[in-house]
Amino acid sequence: MAEVLIDQSQETTFDTPLNLTEKALNEVRKIRESNDIPDDYGLRVGVKGGGCSGLSYSLAFDGEKRDGDKVLQFDDVSLYVDKKSLFYLMGCEIDFSDGLNGRGFTFNNPNATKTCGCGSSFGV
Repeated sequence: MAEVLIDQSQETTFDTPLNLTEKALNEVRKIRESNDIPDDYGLRVGVKGGGCSGLSYSLAFDGEKRDGDKVLQFDDVSLYVDKKSLFYLMGCEIDFSDGLNGRGFTFNNPNATKTCGCGSSFGV
């Protein structure tokens, strides 16, 4: 059974395991709406092996929480994070950028000791 770790809609502090900026939160809502994804689906945030720096981020909507998931609530958006990924994501801020250099989600991860040139993978 998944547990709600912290309700992010109340307050964000330094001790927050993972933060989603307002721009990222709005983009998640837009994607969910434009793709007819049910409102009760959560956004699964994960880390998997791969990429030129060893690890890469993953984002996908998921209709079910899994055993052992930590659930982070940001207003009407739930993030599901498995324990292994949470280890690598502690203190990470997920933002959304829409500028001349590209469009997409960005991860400001204090645990990353190296990143690749394109920013899609990292190492610890």
